[in-house]
Amino acid sequence: MAEIIVAGLAEALGLWVPSRVLIAMEPTIAGDVHEDEFKDLLSASYGLNLGFQYLHGARNIGGDEIAAIDGEFACKVLWLDALVMNVDRTARNSNLMRSQDKLWVIDHGAALPFQYNWSAIVEQSPRSATYAMHRHIFGDRVQTLDRWDEKLTAMLSRAVLQTAVSQVPDCFLAPLMPPGASVESIERRRQAYAAYLWKRLKSPRPFMVGP
Repeated sequence: MAEIIVAGLAEALGLWVPSRVLIAMEPTIAGDVHEDEFKDLLSASYGLNLGFQYLHGARNIGGDEIAAIDGEFACKVLWLDALVMNVDRTARNSNLMRSQDKLWVIDHGAALPFQYNWSAIVEQSPRSATYAMHRHIFGDRVQTLDRWDEKLTAMLSRAVLQTAVSQVPDCFLAPLMPPGASVESIERRRQAYAAYLWKRLKSPRPFMVGP
């Protein structure tokens, strides 16, 4: 869910994200690799999977290259990660890649942490969930983030959120719900993602408050 939803939001902000596609893996698929670890992974992947665009010649970005990245890109990434509470873009692991003369943002699996404990979410949860910007790879740009806040917020309309969550297939949501969940309850859960993020976008945005 996080990979699909956050990628949709990133693209709405004008960031480059590897394209996604749903891939059906049939039990009849046989691999040429016979190690047990690979076979276990293959058998666990039967059904619908999320596939990503292969970035030819991609290399990780880090070190001095980070400081040279322009302010607009850096603030977009910092702002988005704060919105979706992605804690996995640090100096040790930038999750930024250079390919085809473009800078790509990748790996959003650590975002949307609220989805792992829905029972603990209350009305104020989206408003009270802050973000430790100083740990982010672009945390030193936080002083300039307010210049971009209103513009970036305007780019994520309710329709954009709806489009992003609509890309999540039912079969990705169903395993995280009680057995036998109805179509209606699955749709309510999908809409809960959009509602949570919409509330975080309301001014004053909780991730823009404080040091």
